[in-house]
Amino acid sequence: MKPIELVADAQSTGRLDAWLAAQCGELSRTAVQNLIEQGAVTADGAPVNKKDKVRPGALYRVEVPDPAPIEAQPQDIPLEIVYEDDDLLVVNKPKGMVVHPAPGNPDKTMVNALLYHCAGRLSGVGGAIRPGIVHRIDKDTSGLLVVAKNDATHQALTEQMSVHSIHRVYHAVVYGNLREDEGFVEGFLGRDPKNRKKMAVLPQGASGAKYAYTSWRVLERFGKFTYIACKLKTGRTHQIRVHMASLGHPLAGDEVYGPRNVIKNLGGQCLHAKELGFVHPATGAWMQFDSPLPPYFTDYLNRLRKENPV
Repeated sequence: MKPIELVADAQSTGRLDAWLAAQCGELSRTAVQNLIEQGAVTADGAPVNKKDKVRPGALYRVEVPDPAPIEAQPQDIPLEIVYEDDDLLVVNKPKGMVVHPAPGNPDKTMVNALLYHCAGRLSGVGGAIRPGIVHRIDKDTSGLLVVAKNDATHQALTEQMSVHSIHRVYHAVVYGNLREDEGFVEGFLGRDPKNRKKMAVLPQGASGAKYAYTSWRVLERFGKFTYIACKLKTGRTHQIRVHMASLGHPLAGDEVYGPRNVIKNLGGQCLHAKELGFVHPATGAWMQFDSPLPPYFTDYLNRLRKENPV
């Protein structure tokens, strides 16, 4: 893995291990401490200590070893299959389920369940830890995903993604009362240079910045909150969460982009991948699916309606 190099700005303060963990989204504080003990972290070329403070202006270099390979294994985990044929299946992912194995989540993912359900018959385009996965949604986002059983189907669906012809609509509850009834957000997204655990709206041409477009439409207003539908033209990491936060309307329950006093009982952002449509690669038929809002979402809407009667 390529070393991570960071320059501490004048506002950087506090313990070095905590600061590095905040900047390096893929590393926990414990992982940073272990790397420091191994001599894999330097400041201006000199090894650092765990209890060091951040030195503004210093160039920190973190040598991150290549991760141990993860190979997904079949696991008998229930799945909600909305549609299935010989080429693909559409799955309704529950909130709290990770899509594919990764450091920190080596198993009990949707991929583990798919390998069991499909007896290993999934496309290999995504590699050993992402078989069949054409697109992803966050752990705490619920809703629809299409999965490819063979490489030809995977490549065809990926092409539809690349030309923005796949229909994807998400429902969300956001903070505040949106001024207009509908609108859009257009901006380039990439890793937040101040915190690698987050994504951010970046200037065009910035390192890692990718074009992103989200349109939104108000479905219901509750004064301090608004229920909206978001249609994706692109599908960048955390796209809806970052775009709505950039408007000053972060998603309710979002622990990363929302306010500090986050709504805990939602268990993460109130976001559901409700509609999914695409051309079936084998038949040429238009396929469209609609997932009912899950209980956590409807319960929250009902609570808001009671608190804000018409």
